[in-house]
Amino acid sequence: MSRAETFPEMPDATSVAEAWVGRVDERWGMLTPELAGMVDAAVSHDHSVARDTRHGSYLPCLWHWAAFPEFAPLSGLGADGHPALGGFLPPLKFQRRMWAGGRLTFSGWLRIGEPLHRRSEIRSITHKEGVTGPMAFVKVDHVIEGENGAFIEEVQDIVYLDIPEGFHPPKKIPVPEDLLFDETVPINEARLFRYSAATYNAHRIHYDLPYAREVEKYPNLVVHGPMQATMAMEAAKRYTGKLPRTFRYRGVHPMFHDQDLRLVGRRDPEAHAIDLGTASPGGHLGLQARMEWD
Repeated sequence: MSRAETFPEMPDATSVAEAWVGRVDERWGMLTPELAGMVDAAVSHDHSVARDTRHGSYLPCLWHWAAFPEFAPLSGLGADGHPALGGFLPPLKFQRRMWAGGRLTFSGWLRIGEPLHRRSEIRSITHKEGVTGPMAFVKVDHVIEGENGAFIEEVQDIVYLDIPEGFHPPKKIPVPEDLLFDETVPINEARLFRYSAATYNAHRIHYDLPYAREVEKYPNLVVHGPMQATMAMEAAKRYTGKLPRTFRYRGVHPMFHDQDLRLVGRRDPEAHAIDLGTASPGGHLGLQARMEWD
């Protein structure tokens, strides 16, 4: 892509909201043992536990994000590597989009190799004015069901915004005190590539350094939010010995490939819950999350 390449004009916000809110997409998917092995290799580190990725084993939490790849042809990709807007997701007048956060509720446990069904619906499109300018939030409801009755209810928040003239980081949120755990995970280009490959995510900010710097104005490659959430969830389960009933997360500061990632967590003494997240070596949070159990 030429560094001077421009992004296409999109319809106005009112017409998009009217046309896209309520839109539904249904898909069948599966996390095969081979794909589970790819996810495992992408998120594992020295503190991880050994996982059984054979057919019929329990599907680790949040690994369903790799079970429904979108097979858009190369001609159907936007300049950023995402599938072009205007299909299921609305074509809003912004140049950048990414996961902002989400909430999940787990009922029963899905399995590796099990046929899965996902129903997705655009719940709302909300326009806001942020510190760096206008933005829009698209809220998507997902229900992922297995063939034996287990299911996941998920609300996904996607943020749309313009590419700035330079990198202006958000306000840094310090890491809480009184941590139950504080682990360091090595981050590099290979780990980011592996997670992009396992989730079939061609967003170029995760593997194309010239694009990330010159076009989207990031200082380095961006660490995937879903990968951070997955590793934080794993750590929470290891330290509490609990399985989640609900999990919610939101990105508060981008993390980059030139620094290792900290996984941090603090037990809530007044609830069956743990507050957790990811952090930079310098001490600010990248992802905030909370896991609750029965």
